[in-house]
Amino acid sequence: MPSKSAAAKAKLSQNPHAVKEPREKNLEVAIGRQVRELRKRQRMTGSDLAAQTGLSVGMLSKIENGVISPSLNTLQMLADALRVPLIQLFSGFEEPRGAMHVKAGEGVEIERAGTRAGHQYQLLGHIGSNNSGVVVEPYLIELTDASDRFPAFQHEGMEMLYMLEGRVSYRHGDQIYDMEPGDSLLFDADSPHGPEELLELPAKYLSIISYPQQK
Repeated sequence: MPSKSAAAKAKLSQNPHAVKEPREKNLEVAIGRQVRELRKRQRMTGSDLAAQTGLSVGMLSKIENGVISPSLNTLQMLADALRVPLIQLFSGFEEPRGAMHVKAGEGVEIERAGTRAGHQYQLLGHIGSNNSGVVVEPYLIELTDASDRFPAFQHEGMEMLYMLEGRVSYRHGDQIYDMEPGDSLLFDADSPHGPEELLELPAKYLSIISYPQQK
C-alpha cells in the first residue's frame, strides 16, 4: 500500500514552474503568424491559400504579416481552407490576465450577508470575469470583545482559513476545530460552518473562498 507522502506526490503533479511558450500580445500579429504556420505546415503556398479563400495574394500577405485586422468572415474562410477550428487561429494570442494589489490596511470593509456586530470583514481583492472559471474572494476577518456569535454560514465552493491572531473554536458540520495562530482549515463550504466560541480576543484570520464563476 503506497504511503501518504507517495499518494500526495501523485496528486500534486502540476509543475508550477512550467512556462508556456511566449505568446503575441498584438491580436492581428498573432492571427497572422498562426495562419502562416498552418499554411506552411500543410505545404501550401500563399497562392494556394489565396485561391481557396478567394482572397488576393496581396491581401493574404497583409493578414499573415499582421498589417490588417481581418473580418470574422475572412477568418472563417481561412480556417475552413486550413481545415482547423476557427478558434485555433487565435491560439497564439496572449490575453490579459488579471491581478489586484492591495496595500496593507487598504482592504475594502464590507457588510457580508449574515455578518453580525463586531465582525469586521476586509475584502483583500476581487477578480470577477476571468478565463479560469473560478471566482476567489480573500477576506481578512477580525473578531473583538464586541463581536456577536452568529449562526453558521453555508454557501457553495471551497473555503480556507488561516489563523493569524487570537484563538477560536471553529465549527464545520459536526466537527469543532481549535484554531490558533498558524493553524489552517480547508473545507467544503456547503456544510454549515463558522466560529463556535471566541476563546482569545482579538482574533484575526484570513478566509479565502473560491466558487464556480456564474455563466
